[in-house]
Amino acid sequence: MPRPESRPTIHIPGTTSHTITPRAGLEGREGALRYLKAGTGAPLVLLHTVRTQAEHFRHLIPLIADRYTVYALDLPGMGYSEIVPGASYDEPAMRAGVKRLLTELDLHDVTLAGESMGAVLALTTAADLPERVRRVVAINAYDFRDGIARSSLLARVVVTGVLTPGVGQVIAGVEPKPALRKILEGGLGDKTALREDYLDELLQVGTRPGYATVARSVYQALPSLIASRSRYPEVKAPIHLIYGEKDWSRPSDRQVNKDLLPTADFMQLPKAGHFIALERPDVLADLLNRMA
Repeated sequence: MPRPESRPTIHIPGTTSHTITPRAGLEGREGALRYLKAGTGAPLVLLHTVRTQAEHFRHLIPLIADRYTVYALDLPGMGYSEIVPGASYDEPAMRAGVKRLLTELDLHDVTLAGESMGAVLALTTAADLPERVRRVVAINAYDFRDGIARSSLLARVVVTGVLTPGVGQVIAGVEPKPALRKILEGGLGDKTALREDYLDELLQVGTRPGYATVARSVYQALPSLIASRSRYPEVKAPIHLIYGEKDWSRPSDRQVNKDLLPTADFMQLPKAGHFIALERPDVLADLLNRMA
């Protein structure tokens, strides 16, 4: 678990922080999971992007808490969820963390809403737990070649370095603020949506012991996220595919998912990038509130 002094620097009004205790999994120990809870109503689970945490939804949660009981999860090893030495961070392992949230809290009639990596996990979790999932909202699914390396030339150089055998672990542990800002801004149509306090919070989490290993493992897990596309047609719940016009995915990537999910509702948001929850939480809130 994080050191005692490692605590979130951002508080989302109306939320409380909770922990799901560790347990022994099929492939080793599964660590404690932290999640935020807010609101009343049917359950809505929020799943964050690569290199972020539950606070990624800081502006969305207050807009939907009147209609839903919101659960915003820190995915395994990320945010303030426990970092377990030797743990896997490929898609099945991260999906297992999401399934733990639903099953250990005994949630039913769930709306799963995820962005980026969280979108992939929302879809695959719904495939595994059809009896618990009511609807899936998949925002900018992170299931395409290169991933965050498409953000910018700097991102490509950094990700290539992180994935390089031998020196990758060292590079993953060095995260200058200007570099992280530049990479994340590459996922925004509106660069001002990346607030300074949020960037500082991400940098604080990045100093947790073992976090460099988690970050590197998540980048290495991209092939498993791409492979998980094969699970999408198994989802029985209604699906909403949302993309930012300026998302890192290409039109051909989006078309693959449209073809896999021909009955899914499809929306493309003009001028928005990869992190829609940061720059257009109002659009997501309107959509979710209409579904409640």
